[in-house]
Amino acid sequence: MGRSSLIVKILYIDIDSLRPDHLGCYGYSRSTSPTIDALAREGVRFDSVMASDSPCLPSRTALWSGQFGFRTGVVGHGGSAAEPFREGRRRGFRDSFYKNGWMTALREAGHHTATISSFAERHSAWHWYAGFNEIINPGGLGIERADEVVPIAIEWIARYAWRTPDWFLHLNLWDVHTPYRTPEDFRPPFLKDAPRFWIDAAILERFRAGFGPHSAQEACGYDGGSDPHYPRAPGPVADMRDVRAWIDGYDVSVRFADEWIGRLIGALEREGVLQETMIVVSADHGENLGELNIWGDHQTADRITCRVPLVVRLPGGGGGRVDRAWHYQFDWAATLIELAGGKVPEAWDGTSFATAFVAGREAGRPCLVTTHGAWSCQRGVHFTAAGRAYQALVTYHDGHKDLPPLMLFDAEVDPHEVHDIAAGEPSLVGGACALLIDWQRQMMERSAGDVDPLMTVLREGGPFHCRGMLPAYLERLRRTGREEQARVLERRHPSEARRRVSCSDVEAAGGEGDAPG
Repeated sequence: MGRSSLIVKILYIDIDSLRPDHLGCYGYSRSTSPTIDALAREGVRFDSVMASDSPCLPSRTALWSGQFGFRTGVVGHGGSAAEPFREGRRRGFRDSFYKNGWMTALREAGHHTATISSFAERHSAWHWYAGFNEIINPGGLGIERADEVVPIAIEWIARYAWRTPDWFLHLNLWDVHTPYRTPEDFRPPFLKDAPRFWIDAAILERFRAGFGPHSAQEACGYDGGSDPHYPRAPGPVADMRDVRAWIDGYDVSVRFADEWIGRLIGALEREGVLQETMIVVSADHGENLGELNIWGDHQTADRITCRVPLVVRLPGGGGGRVDRAWHYQFDWAATLIELAGGKVPEAWDGTSFATAFVAGREAGRPCLVTTHGAWSCQRGVHFTAAGRAYQALVTYHDGHKDLPPLMLFDAEVDPHEVHDIAAGEPSLVGGACALLIDWQRQMMERSAGDVDPLMTVLREGGPFHCRGMLPAYLERLRRTGREEQARVLERRHPSEARRRVSCSDVEAAGGEGDAPG
């Protein structure tokens, strides 16, 4: 495409851990997101967008590079797999993250690129800065609230609204990420109404008999504690009141971020640039709130962790349509480059659908493959068969959770992943495995190296946040009456069960709350 008049200014609101199905515009029953819902009514809501890699560090690395973690080397949060592959003698004066990155492509299309985010410092992801003209780090390592970040963006808009013809401003909000730091005096009216529960007493009993970091009896990590400083993340899930407390904590955080987004949009309107600004709302990944017995975290390659919202309000408004096609998140990045009049780098795995987007048509992918390497080693295959959507999960390391090697879920009738149907659907399982093998072949053909970084995670001792934690966790399982669960993990991970815990292991087990993770 040539230079498009569709794009002049772009505001990209990146809300960490925001899952689509807790937004009103995606059908949620509670009023968590009136501002985002209004944007959706005036723009385009994408229903089936996935982050290719999760969680935070792999996801944003993939989006900003336009490439799968298989090719960049970044699939985890620590060890070798938290760093891009070394380019060695192939590296030029500037590395490939600059030459082929999303921000560089937008700069070449004439945009002033800026970010207000502490993400790179939080994860030591310095490669992520490539291509930004301007970097503003709020300095809180991801503990900042919206009321601390949005005022910086409002000031930026006041300075740049007219000073630079075309700009791209990335804004990072962390409120929806545990431990849900919303002020205690912020209590939206919807708290009077209970959410619709998909968990009942029988499911909760099964979860409490389960195991794993962030499972029902260890909802804040590997132990049964909670942090009194963060009452909205209540700790172990003993009964349905605790289930509601977790959901309330999450939903209130969404509403708090949404209200501050409203103030940000108000700043665009005051400066007279709202009608020529594209507003994008998305996330780096979702958040499991009980799915797979994971509470308040993102630890797998499933649809709950990897599906992200994508709401796009075009300059001037108008629209209100829904795109139900399957896209990787970096497909949208590629599309945005073309809409801005730029050229998608040849190295990208992301594929633009700009022509279809402008025409109001859907043009997506037949299936998607997702990868997780921080809390488990897993790949997900998201596909359709006979007109129905399914997800298959292939687990290489369970992250000390109750995850079998292969699972299959009907994504339409079982969106919360309660009933594993793999044993009864061998043909669907076989089809999913064939799709995964074909994807791996494509990755091997396109990769500059000869290493699957998920294998590196396995060789370095397993998922970073789990390293060294199993011996102490086995003791806890036995203390809490889960002897059989302890034996299961010992059989699965005999070498880890014997490993002594070191100081570095304790650091490795840190979650994504106060500590970088």
